[in-house]
Parts: sequence; structure tokens; C-alpha cells
Amino acid sequence: MSRARFATLALAGAIALPALAQDAERDWDILRDPGKKLTLAYTQFDSGLGIAARCVDESYEALITGLPPAGQGETRILHIAFGDEEPYSSRWSVAMNNTVAVSELPAPFARKLREGGQLRITIPGAAEGGRNLVHRLNLPASSTSIDATLAACERPLTDPRDLELADLPEGGLPVGLTWARWPRPDYPSSTQYARGFATVMCLTNPDGSLRDCTVEAEHPQDGGFGEAALRAARRAKVAHIDAPGEAVPLTRVLYRNNFVMAGYETRDDRQRSREMREQRRRDAARGES
Repeated sequence: MSRARFATLALAGAIALPALAQDAERDWDILRDPGKKLTLAYTQFDSGLGIAARCVDESYEALITGLPPAGQGETRILHIAFGDEEPYSSRWSVAMNNTVAVSELPAPFARKLREGGQLRITIPGAAEGGRNLVHRLNLPASSTSIDATLAACERPLTDPRDLELADLPEGGLPVGLTWARWPRPDYPSSTQYARGFATVMCLTNPDGSLRDCTVEAEHPQDGGFGEAALRAARRAKVAHIDAPGEAVPLTRVLYRNNFVMAGYETRDDRQRSREMREQRRRDAARGES
């Protein structure tokens, strides 16, 4: 397979979003393109930020556009706060256009967006002098537009799993569990992209294997990365940190697979690979003790 191009995010290029006032009385704008199997709900603000949720050929995405350019890494951290809630730190993928961020958990984020109200987005170190840049937005409630995107991808309007996901540590494993065998995927042989990611959620079996796995997010959506991540789940196992042989309780786990074609690695990619190899070595040693 030859080296391939990066994805050009449709929202950031092919779809020109008209500027909208911050009017909390209106629903989000919606764009449908049956030929592309696309349903897109979006709203844009005077500050230049835009937020969108979309279903493209059964793949769901949530995006923030108009951000300050990201650094060299493939992910960035944003601090999100809805209403009077405490802000939480979330990791977002950086699109080819590095002013666009792609959510790792798009459906839960979209379900929060549909409520409307105050949204605060803090971008660490993005203001003058390295200070944090804070956007305070008045989100329009969405009674139909975001619902249409969720329905197009057969995602529920409410989902109790959202609370469970919010309680998971950053690594995606409940406290006390570790990877006995990492979900290590093969690079999709038929993809045209040099880079991508997929986020997968699964339930555990007593022996630590995974079942009922679903792709929560993948980007680019037509790159085959979600299917590759699901195949990796069949070979993965979790275990208790302190008692590897004990039965694993029924719980949800979440993991992200990053894909980079050979020859396209950045310095951050190489550092991440070293850290993952070291983590796997420690996990293997712990399982043998």
C-alpha cells in the first residue's frame, strides 16, 4: 500500500458554515446530504468557534472548529464545563486542519449539547503570555437538529452509560484493573489514510476478555480504523492489578487505538510508542508475579 494523504475534514473545508448569532431561542442549523449519508447539526458563534454533531454513513462525530492552532501532537486537551458544573479535562483529536478538534466520545458530548445553556471551553496556554484562553458560550437548545444526527446513527437520546463513562479514569479502565493483554490492532490494509484513531467501549467477562464492544468514535470515518480496533478487542484481556487470577467483575472499559502508517511518525508518536511498550512490559511483569 502506498503512502496516503491525511483526511480533509468536511466541516472545516467542503462545508461552509454561515455565521450565526448566539441566540438561545433557536434550534441548531441542520444540513442533510442523502448522497453522502450525512446529517449535520451545527451552530457558530461571534467568537469564531463553531460546534457540530454529525452522522456520516453510520459513523458519529462531534467537532469544535475555530480553535487556536494545536501543537505538534495528534491530540489536545480542552477543559469543558456545562452550566454551573465543574470543568472536566477531555482529550480531543486534532484534525488535518489543526484548528478543528474531534471528540473521542461524540455521542455523550452531543447529548449534553442538546440541552443548551452555558458552555465554557478553556484552552490551556492559548492566550497571550501562555495564559489559558476561555470561551463562554450561550448554546442554543436543540429540540430536533442534534436529535436527528443521533437518530441517523442509531444513537439513543439518553444513555445511562454516559454517567459510567464520566467516572472512568483517563486511561479508560476502572480502578483496580489493568491490561493483561493490550488491544493491539493491525493497520487497516485497505485504508487510504496515513493516520487515524478509534475509541471503543466494551463489557468485561469474568476471565478478563471483552464482549459487546462498540465503536464510540473513529476518524477519519471511512478509514477502517473502527473495525481494526474492534478486531483488536477480540485478543485483549484485563485483569486485577493485585490479584491477576481472580474473576473480573462485569464493568465497562474504554480504550483508544492510534494508527500511524510507517514513515509518518512524529516525535510525539515515537515517544508514545516507547511509553506504551514500557507499560506493556510492566503489565506483563505484574501478571507473572
